[in-house]
Amino acid sequence: MSEPTKMPEPVQQVVEPKLSPAELKKRAKAEKQARRAAQKDPQEGPSSAPALATNGVHGEQKIQKQSGPQEQKPKGGQPKGQAQQKQGKPGGQEGKHERTNSIQQSLPIRGQPAPTAPPKELPKKDRKQVELFSHLYTQPRRHDIAGASNNVHPSIVALGFQMSSYEICGSSARCVAMLVAFKEVIQAYTTPREVSLARDLTSRYLSPQIDFLKSCRPISESMGNAIRWLKKLIAEIDPSTPEQEAKDYLCDEVDRFIRERITVTDQAIAALASGLVKDGSVVLTYAKSSIVEKTILQALANGTRFRVIVVDSRPLFEGKNLATSLMHAGLEVEYLPFSGIAHAVKEATLVLLGAHSMLSNGRLQSRVGTAGLAMQAHKADIPVIVCCESVKFSGKVALDSIVLNEVAPSEELLLPKATVSHPLAPDRKDDDDDDNRQVRSLHDWRDIPGLQILNLMYDITPAEYIRMVICEYGNVPPSSVPVVHRLANESM
Repeated sequence: MSEPTKMPEPVQQVVEPKLSPAELKKRAKAEKQARRAAQKDPQEGPSSAPALATNGVHGEQKIQKQSGPQEQKPKGGQPKGQAQQKQGKPGGQEGKHERTNSIQQSLPIRGQPAPTAPPKELPKKDRKQVELFSHLYTQPRRHDIAGASNNVHPSIVALGFQMSSYEICGSSARCVAMLVAFKEVIQAYTTPREVSLARDLTSRYLSPQIDFLKSCRPISESMGNAIRWLKKLIAEIDPSTPEQEAKDYLCDEVDRFIRERITVTDQAIAALASGLVKDGSVVLTYAKSSIVEKTILQALANGTRFRVIVVDSRPLFEGKNLATSLMHAGLEVEYLPFSGIAHAVKEATLVLLGAHSMLSNGRLQSRVGTAGLAMQAHKADIPVIVCCESVKFSGKVALDSIVLNEVAPSEELLLPKATVSHPLAPDRKDDDDDDNRQVRSLHDWRDIPGLQILNLMYDITPAEYIRMVICEYGNVPPSSVPVVHRLANESM
């Protein structure tokens, strides 16, 4: 019976909570990881740290209890002595793995951002732009010289401000003013050493002037054709030509371009179009066109007796200047708003229209509202005649007014502000907000969500509404516009 008294010794070793050095190290590691987790994620609270720590302790005790009868043969089939030697070395491979594991756990996992507080959602700012025409909102019109290039000439600065404020309005007037300003720019230019005028004038000196004009207001088709002609002329200058002689040559060619392509052309068009005005005719026109004004005055000079109806619209009211000019010339003029088109068409016998540009598919791009007037005249079987110089002919094609257009500032459509208020209703308390007492007007459009104001400058008139196009080459149908454009602009 002496042998059974020796059995309790292994049971006391299993129950004894004594831990090996490796197990103590694992326990310390678990506590350390718990503290790091508590510092990294304070939202989980301090309860996570002791939970991890106790789990580590119980896990170690559980492993010890399960491995009690099998301590002599650990996993992997290694002897007990070797297993204890590997566990007992504090600087061994296990210590290295523990340090690398703790570093990897402390670093953020790639592809998973560190847990941070959710960002506050900022209210979306309404840009007050019509999304369908968002491609036209390139930049606001420039009204000061801030941010402009140092090479911009003072004459270009003055011209840009005059264009943005409509002091110089109209495609032909803007083109002439630009070429006159370019003459001053060319005379003020000095060629650097070891550089030819043909290469430096266009790239370094002329381009900033054009960019400044574009920032003030988009250039017209006639201005674009004139710029391409001038660049081609500069590129053809012989590098051996003296600087002053080359500049004088360029200025003389600019004067010739203005004289031949605009001044004389307008006279020829006015002479042709005035022959269509007969005695007793009623000429209907829209807004103001310089070539239409010259045509009407030429018909008056020819002794023809007729009267004129001018239809106008906001916000520029260009027709007022045309009506005033014709009245001073001695003509009988009737001035109507755009809403009076139906009345104007009933009396008209001929419609004369100006052009911002004639497109290659025969369509007319002109002041917004022109298409409506041409449609009414076409339904009433009234001939619609377009007076347009070939310098305004374009190789572009447009089917609507969305792709090719210009967006003017929305504030131009606002009427003069007037303070209008209404009395409080009987059932309304006196302590209501002041906003409820004031009537909102269109001037508050920026503060009204979902409200945008679109101020387009031009529209597209279909070719079937146009009877004839008169240019310096004669009377041509709208389908002949691309032919004239190739002859006049691409071959110059």
